[in-house]
Amino acid sequence: MSQVLSMRLQPSQMERLRRVARRLGRSPGEAGALLVEEALRRTEFGHIEFRDSPAGRQAHVQGSSLAVWEVVWLARHHGMDAAATAEHLEWPEFRVKAALAYAVGFPEEIEAAIEDNAGYGWEAVQRMVPGAAPFPVRAGSDSPPAGGSGERQADDAADLA
Repeated sequence: MSQVLSMRLQPSQMERLRRVARRLGRSPGEAGALLVEEALRRTEFGHIEFRDSPAGRQAHVQGSSLAVWEVVWLARHHGMDAAATAEHLEWPEFRVKAALAYAVGFPEEIEAAIEDNAGYGWEAVQRMVPGAAPFPVRAGSDSPPAGGSGERQADDAADLA
């Protein structure tokens, strides 16, 4: 059961909260509760931040363009081996470990995002990202394409054909 917390905000803080609430389609109270939850999670899980995405607010690995669920998805293709996943991404291992730790803390959130992503075909991607174009994938590769620059990777080359 939720509890009520009374807070005093400066007028400029209240206006900023109202703007965030409008952008998120929520009341100022709901937006405030969301921001508090995100701040608590950032405190509890190092190297994690929250960003807006086409799918809503999502946990991301700081200093990268990847959402936590994307790192977990890649890690599964590497047997949940943080070192192998980090090598694939050309990242320091601590970033992958941060994503995996967050996924342990919030498994339902991460699983839902992975499942949602699995339901997107190429047509859905083109609607979400006008002008998106397929990119070539090495023939015969059973692992996801290299992501050294941290760019998002397609999950199945067949979807791009």
